[in-house]
Amino acid sequence: MSTFVWIVVPYACLAVFVLGHVWRWRHDQFGWTTHTSQLLESRILRLGSPLFHLGAFGVIAGHAMGLLVPASVTAKIGISEHVYHATAVWGGTVTGVMLVAGLVLLIARRFVNRRVRRVTTTMDKVLYAALAAMVVLGMTATIGTNLLGEGYDYRETIAVWFRGVFWFSPEQHLMTGAPLVYQLHAIGGFLFLALWPFTRLVHVWSAPLAYLWRPYVVYRGRRGKPVTPAPTPAAVRDRALR
Repeated sequence: MSTFVWIVVPYACLAVFVLGHVWRWRHDQFGWTTHTSQLLESRILRLGSPLFHLGAFGVIAGHAMGLLVPASVTAKIGISEHVYHATAVWGGTVTGVMLVAGLVLLIARRFVNRRVRRVTTTMDKVLYAALAAMVVLGMTATIGTNLLGEGYDYRETIAVWFRGVFWFSPEQHLMTGAPLVYQLHAIGGFLFLALWPFTRLVHVWSAPLAYLWRPYVVYRGRRGKPVTPAPTPAAVRDRALR
């Protein structure tokens, strides 16, 4: 069972993640968009969207540092385990709260505003449910286990297993002893990747980076004397009556 959960499922999800994006690009390029509803409601979106995106960027950066950077590397550059743990816990808490606040506002907006609710698709609801589940598990692990609880050093187990997945040598035994909330969060992360290509999240790969180096748009004025527009029938009639 552990082989299926910690080896088969991650690789199956990664395959769906890659092939799903290829399929989506080939068959649904017109749907490769954020499907923004800003024109329908902007007051809540103006607050919820920045909170969600800033929190998400912070959470992703924290996960990348914790899972991809081995403890030996941070120790070599002079970051003690205590400093790293404090930074990870408090940084994860702050960015997690921002993410939660933004997600709550975005979900509430989908139900409170009638026009936005009408354009909310079934896949949008699935996406928000998956995001909410991942956030709850992540915040439970960060606040419940590390901040208020006894703590758990995931860098010696989960991070090693995670890096092993991409090196094609996952050590599934490292996950069997991890706390349940960490196990659910880890496997939920891969399931979330499998869901990604079929949602509006594909717009992440279409960031307008070309705007940074594309040439300026040149506007030229019309040369010569501007053409006088022809008088309207009403103007001709008014002059005739004077």
